[in-house]
Amino acid sequence: MATVVLKPGRDKALRRRHPWVFSGAVARVQGRPGPGETVTVVDARGRFLAQAAYSPQSQIRARVWTFRDDAVIGPAWFRERLQQALALRQAVLPPADTGQRLVFAEADGLPGLIVDRYADTVVVQFLSAGAEFWRAAIVQALRDLIPVRHLYERSEGEARALEGLPPRRGPLADTPPPPRAVTIHEAGLTFTVDVYHGHKTGFYLDQRPNRALVRAWARDRHVLDVFAYTGGFSVHALAGGAAEVWAVDASAAALERAATHIAANGLPQARFHAQVGNAFEVLRAWVQQQRAFDLIVLDPPKFASRAAQVPKAARGYKDINRLAFLLLRPGGLLFTFSCSGALPRDLFQKIVADAALDAGRTAHIVADLSQGPDHPIPLAYPEARYLKGLLVRVQE
Repeated sequence: MATVVLKPGRDKALRRRHPWVFSGAVARVQGRPGPGETVTVVDARGRFLAQAAYSPQSQIRARVWTFRDDAVIGPAWFRERLQQALALRQAVLPPADTGQRLVFAEADGLPGLIVDRYADTVVVQFLSAGAEFWRAAIVQALRDLIPVRHLYERSEGEARALEGLPPRRGPLADTPPPPRAVTIHEAGLTFTVDVYHGHKTGFYLDQRPNRALVRAWARDRHVLDVFAYTGGFSVHALAGGAAEVWAVDASAAALERAATHIAANGLPQARFHAQVGNAFEVLRAWVQQQRAFDLIVLDPPKFASRAAQVPKAARGYKDINRLAFLLLRPGGLLFTFSCSGALPRDLFQKIVADAALDAGRTAHIVADLSQGPDHPIPLAYPEARYLKGLLVRVQE
C-alpha cells in the first residue's frame, strides 16, 4: 500500500476525524498509487492517521475510508458500511415514506457515494475516485442488501469532473431501466420522480422536514412557492389547507408535473396557479403590482459551489430575499433556504437580515432549518450540513 506523508502540523484535522486530506497538506507520496486506490496516511513523523482513497487530480487528494489501521478495505468492508447506513435510515425515517437517501457520502463513511431510493428504484452516484474504484463491490452489495427492481446510475456533474472522472449513467447490475415516472409517497402524499433527468437524483429528499413544516403553517394562507420545481412545497401547502398557492419556476415541464401532483393527491386544483419565468423577474414585477402573500418559500438552486463564487451568490440571495420581504404581508412567514455548501451559515443569516433591512421590514427568526435525518451530519464533518434555512416572521 502506498503512503501519503503529511507536512508538519497538517495532521490536526485528521486527528479530529475530519475525512479530507487537501493537496496542500501533502509532503510526499511514497509509492505510485492510482486513482481511487487505498493509501495509508501518516503524519510527518510516520505515525498512522487513516486509510484513504487517493485522488491525484483533485484538490482533496485523499478521502478517508477509516481511521483504523487494522481494517481491510474491500468488498466485505463496503458491505458492512452499507448495512450501517441502511440501519440508520430504518431508525429515523417513517417506513411509509418511499423516497429516502440511503447513503450520504462522507457522512456515512463512504466518500463520494450517493444512494437514493425511490420505491422500487435505487439511483446511485459515484462521485469520487475511491467510489469509482470500488464500484463493482458497491453495486454487488447494494444488489444483495436492497430488494429493488431497478438499480440506476447517474454519476455526473462538477464533483465527478473535479475528480478527473467522465460522466456515466445507465442501468446497473443487469437490472431493467426504471420507468420514466417513479411513484413515491411522503407523509401520505404522492409524487412522481424522473430519475433520468430530474434535479439531483430526481427529487429534493433533503427538504422532507421543511415541507412538513410548511404544511403545518399553511392553513388559510396565500402561499408563494418560488423555485418550485415539481411542487413539493406547493403540494404540502395545499394539503395543509392553504387558501391558494402560486408556484414560480423557469421550467414549464416542472410546473406541469407539479400540477399533476396536485391532481393526483385530490387537492383543489383551482387553488393552484403556475407562473413560468425567471424568479427574480417575476417577483420584481409582482412587487411593482403590489401583490402580497402570507407565506413565501424560497428554495433556489445552488448559487455557489466554491468559495470563490460566494460574493456573487450572496448578491443573488440578498436580492431574492429582499423581493420576498417586499411581497409579505405583516405577520407573514418566509421559509428561505440555501443549498450552497460553500456559503457559511452565519453569512446566510446576515444576508437575510440585510435583505429585510433593505426592504424596510422588521422580522425575527421563528426556526432554524436544515436537512432531513436521512442526510446525517457528523460532528467531525460540519460540511455535511450544506442545507441551511430560516423560518422568519415579518412583524411590520
